[in-house]
Amino acid sequence: MQILVVGAGAWGTALAIAFSRQHTVDLWARHPADRDALQRDRENRKFLPGHRFPDGLRIADDFRSALSGADLLLIATPIAGLRGTVQLMREHDLLRPLIWACKGLEAGTAILPHQVVAEELGSNAVCGALSGPSFAEELASGLPTAVTLAANDRLFGQQTALALHSRRFRIYANDDLPGVEVGGAVKNIMAIATGICDGLGLGMNARAALLTRGLAEIARFGVAMGGHPQTFMGLAGIGDLILTCTGHLSRNRQVGLALAAGKTLPEILQELGHVAEGVGTAREVARLADRLAIDMPITHSVDAILHRQEPAAAAVEKLLSRDPKVEAS
Repeated sequence: MQILVVGAGAWGTALAIAFSRQHTVDLWARHPADRDALQRDRENRKFLPGHRFPDGLRIADDFRSALSGADLLLIATPIAGLRGTVQLMREHDLLRPLIWACKGLEAGTAILPHQVVAEELGSNAVCGALSGPSFAEELASGLPTAVTLAANDRLFGQQTALALHSRRFRIYANDDLPGVEVGGAVKNIMAIATGICDGLGLGMNARAALLTRGLAEIARFGVAMGGHPQTFMGLAGIGDLILTCTGHLSRNRQVGLALAAGKTLPEILQELGHVAEGVGTAREVARLADRLAIDMPITHSVDAILHRQEPAAAAVEKLLSRDPKVEAS
């Protein structure tokens, strides 16, 4: 298979490295200076240093020519770049099956990635989302990783998952596109919350409770958005939640730790140097949860800390003062 990967951040680069071990892969970055650096260095020193590109991984200079030869477009930009990339494909009149690896809700519209694609290409566009517990550095190193590919067309999802699957990068087909997308989006909010919890020294009991109640929020929101309850017990749900909330490579967890230390959000994002999707997603999910009357106290607390300057300790105290409920609710 010939694949065009758009987006040369850490995750896009890791995917390009992984798939180029058995497919023909072109990696395209939007800025010419970035493309030149990738070609010259044969590694992504900016976002994924230390991982040399396989000989077969090509750096595409021209989007149109790379897309014209591709069987599959893989968009690995942040969620903010998804719509623009799809528009670029449409403008070149080169429609291809596409999958995306970005996680979140679009800022301003609060819609999921598949809804963005449907607005730009129509509801019949063959597409899917790649999501699950995965750190770029480990994937690029060839460490075992398992993720989910959810598609709006079952046959496309199964065939693509099978084609991309390898012994070290295991890909499981799924037909619950909204559920997989919600799991990948909202777990980033919970990772910020867990970082705050750990940064404040609240202990592992509190962390376990937070993860459990966070999963309940993800499932409530996911079902309301059209997802299947069982999805949230799989790779794109609890699997991604555990990794992102506890792994030291998690950017969203790092945001939470820094918030607990008293740093401001602009300071944190400048020091991080990467996109932490949970920051923008918290605002969109909180707003949508209000409109849909979904109880999401952890999400609202994270949103208040990030976007309304509520001190982390005060937000935690409010959570701890909530009246107890029956757990199933």
